[in-house]
Order: sequence, then structure tokens, then C-alpha cells
Amino acid sequence: MKIYKFGGASVKSADGVRNLANIVADTPEELFVVVSAMGKTTNALEKILDLFYDGMSAEAEAALDELVEYHFTITSDLWGWHYMPARAARFFDELREIVRESDPSLRSYEVWYDRVVSVGELVSTAIVSAYLEYDGLPNKWVDMRELFVTSHRHRDANIDMERSAERLCSLVARSEKRLFVGQGFIGATPEGVTTTIGREGSDYSAAVAGALLEAESVSIWKDVDGILNGDPKIFENTTLIPELSYMDAVELAHSGAQIIHPKTIKPLQNKSIPLHVKCFLDKTKPGSVIRDGVEVSPDIPIFILKRRQALLKVIPQDFSFMLEEKILNIFTHLSAYPIKINLIQSSAISLNLCIDDHDRYTDEIVATLREEGFDVSCEKGLEFLTVRGYDSETAHYYGNADGVILMQRSAKNLRIVKKVI
Repeated sequence: MKIYKFGGASVKSADGVRNLANIVADTPEELFVVVSAMGKTTNALEKILDLFYDGMSAEAEAALDELVEYHFTITSDLWGWHYMPARAARFFDELREIVRESDPSLRSYEVWYDRVVSVGELVSTAIVSAYLEYDGLPNKWVDMRELFVTSHRHRDANIDMERSAERLCSLVARSEKRLFVGQGFIGATPEGVTTTIGREGSDYSAAVAGALLEAESVSIWKDVDGILNGDPKIFENTTLIPELSYMDAVELAHSGAQIIHPKTIKPLQNKSIPLHVKCFLDKTKPGSVIRDGVEVSPDIPIFILKRRQALLKVIPQDFSFMLEEKILNIFTHLSAYPIKINLIQSSAISLNLCIDDHDRYTDEIVATLREEGFDVSCEKGLEFLTVRGYDSETAHYYGNADGVILMQRSAKNLRIVKKVI
């Protein structure tokens, strides 16, 4: 068994879906295909959710009409006539019913988020599965909400590996098909309530499926040649990294590298399953592999830039020392929010936290910590740069750049919080 994961950029058009079919057709082994929502569908669904949650149902339905039409442009091109697979149409109909008839106050925003945004993956896999069948590739469409049992933490659920293994392995063993198509990003609680496992979580879904099925390998198909030492849209003269260790991959993902989801590596490392990053645009290119026993060459620094950052400076109102119990109190409250802390720096009476700036949560976090007896300042509009494998020249260049607010150095990593200039 092999696992292939295709992201939203891979299936953003009819040509992308055809290319996916060509790649799948060239794989003779048993194959489990994990597919993300098409193009920018997740962003569109988040907009629909916000309109619905704010009581603007007519505007939400108009935005849904635009999203349905986008998918129609893909399916009509694939089949040659105005057509939408019945399963995909049904998911859109269910979403339309929610927007028209549901009361948003009945559930929290996070619960609605998982219910609404999960539609993107369900629709995309319904279309991909139907097209593979149409193209002569028999397959079994699977609903990962019936296979991945998760915790009740919405938008960032944990997968129950033992219970999920029973369901997934049983389904594969019973099926006469050798090709499976399932969603990334989604699962369900034991009671069947839809959950999601974190933004961009399809990589993790593929890794978990690979680990539970003890796959030969997991391949993530991207619109780049493999793992590069920087985002080519941001950094010039990027270099391909042919091999990377699990440990380095975890460090890069945690620092914000977009090539893989932060939780992806652990289930694969536990089973020593290699993770390939392949070029969707040219399947003949070798790509990169993450596996045991390799290290990044010391002369290849890796650059990771995260935008939309906020820096919180937290100080006890009584100017007492920032001791363990105060830090525990801060992090206990932060754990209630689905935000990522990218950098921590403490002194005797203060704690600096660089976090992903979130429209709904950043200001709420600040208010909560103030209620707990802390003075909190919040600076937004920042960037967070990580350089792994830096040298003294690189540290001097970036550390002395305009707008630098905070810098941390360790043996391998240089981390900088800076204003956007």
C-alpha cells in the first residue's frame, strides 16, 4: 500500500484533476489517495461561515452560489457537459440548507466551522473519485469521518489512533477495490460529530493513514520540485534539498515551513515510513525524501518566513517575578484557543510570546490575560523569520536589518521577530 496526498493547488482546475488521474494510473500498487479542497475553497467556505455566523444568510448563500459555480467550471470541463456528480451536489445542498435554515446561535463558532468548512474536502473527493471512475480507474470513495475517530476539540482535534486503525484497516481488508479516495483534514467524534484536525491538516491525515495501514511510503504531491531551502516566492536562488531527517523536518514544520504540516512526521517516524515530496507538475523529477539517517548539509541554510504575527508582552500587574505558577496560568488560558505560539522569551518579570495573529482570537487572548492580573501589550503587523543552519554572516545580515524587535539564537536556529518594512 502507498499513500498519495494531493493538495488544493493540485486540483484547482480540470487539468489538475486529469493530471492526478495520470499519476494514479501509473501506480500499480494498492493506493490510498488523500485529497484536499479544490483551490481556495477553504478560504471561500470560511467567508461563507463568517457571513452565516454573523446573521447574514442571504450574503452567505450568494457566496455559496459563487463557490458552486467554481466547482461547476471544473466538472463541466472534465465531463464535457454541465454536470456535477450526485454525491458532490448533495454536500452542497446540505450546506445550503444550513445557511438558509439553521440558527447560528445554537452552536459555537468552532463547531459550525468544522461542519461548514469540511464540505470542501467532501466535495473535492466526490468529484475526484467520480472522475477516476469515469476515466477507467475503479475506486472506493470513503468518508474519513467514519474512519478517523477524534477528540472533541473542534478545529484542532486529535486522532484516536487505536480506534481509527480498527475502522480503517477493516474497511481496506473488506473492500474488493485496490484504489481508495478519502479526505484530508476531517474526522469525527465517537458520536459522529464532524471535526477538523487543523488548518492544512491533509498532510497529517495522509501520514496517519500511512502509519495505520503500515504503508510502504507516503507521497505529498506539490507544485514545487521538492523540499527547497526557502519559499521561491519570497527568497531568491532557492536550492533543492534531496534528503532530510525526520528531526530536521519536524523543526522546519514547527517553525512554519509550508511544505508539510507540523504533525505529519511523528506517525511516519514511529513506523519508519519514508515521506516523499514530489513535483505534481512533472512526475519524472526525483523530488525529496524525509527518512532516518540523513542530515541537512551545513552549507545549505533553510529560510522560513511566517507573516501575520503578533507579539504579546505579558507582565504581572504587581511586578512580581514571572515564576512557574504564573507561566502555567498564562499557558493554561492560551491552550483554550486554536493559536500557535512560535517563539517564547522570558525575563524576571515579563514573558514575550510571538503568535499567529488571528482575527477572532488575538484580542480575546489579550483581554483574558488582563482579567487574570497581567499587563499585556500587543504589537501586530509583524513577521517571524527562522533560519536553520545559519552562519555568522547570515546572523549579522538579518539580525541588524531594519525593524527587528526580538532575536533568538541557538546552535542551529536563528529566530527573528520583525516589523514589516
